[in-house]
Amino acid sequence: MPIPLPPFGQPRILVTGGSGFVGHHLLKLPDRRGFAKVAAPRRAEYDLTKREQIIACLRDIQPDVILHLAAVVGGIGANRERPGEFFYQNLIMGAELMEQSRLAGVGKFVAIGTICAYPKFTPVPFREEDLWNGYPEETNAPYGLAKKMLLVQAQAYREQYGFDAVYLLPTNLYGPGDNFDPRSSHVIPALIRKCVEAVDGGQHEITVWGTGNPTREFLFVRDCAEGIVAAMERYEGSEPVNLGSG
Repeated sequence: MPIPLPPFGQPRILVTGGSGFVGHHLLKLPDRRGFAKVAAPRRAEYDLTKREQIIACLRDIQPDVILHLAAVVGGIGANRERPGEFFYQNLIMGAELMEQSRLAGVGKFVAIGTICAYPKFTPVPFREEDLWNGYPEETNAPYGLAKKMLLVQAQAYREQYGFDAVYLLPTNLYGPGDNFDPRSSHVIPALIRKCVEAVDGGQHEITVWGTGNPTREFLFVRDCAEGIVAAMERYEGSEPVNLGSG
């Protein structure tokens, strides 16, 4: 059913994944920036892996701008257990949403990628020119490559159709509202939970996955949300842009 929107006079913004970690913080920003007409439907309203429901979503909301954050995502454990699901659902959701947005005349499409798209041995801090220098870390590759295809699609659509699609890559995020589930959380909340549980249980050691050698670049989630809004307002290029601490 149609999402109620304020009176006309401002661009309509559709945020996919608005109930997620970044989306929760992103939805706090538009009112302060003068964008009052924001819709953030949940999957129960529109399943964005199904073409007919994407078409219905765009017909009902009629957005001028789309901020595409929606994703099937998780930590190391979830990526190991559900690689096919992560690949297919992220790939089909992004490809169909951008195509139907183009056909519907959406004015701007901001695609949110993932740092998992970078090659396995990319040095920190991440640089956009390294994005195609190798294969992603194997555990995250299905998810990372599916989201990376949004960049390919955005560049192809800009070249052929003049469609204003931009692609952003947030680094590893942390902050209020993060996921602390032991099977699907990312590194910072996972470590926080392990440490808290160890203290509560009187343990003096914790077990951490991996070798301890990798380096990470982190970004506060509210800064990521600000970066997405800034790109929506100001960025019109075809090249990918990192959102990170540098």
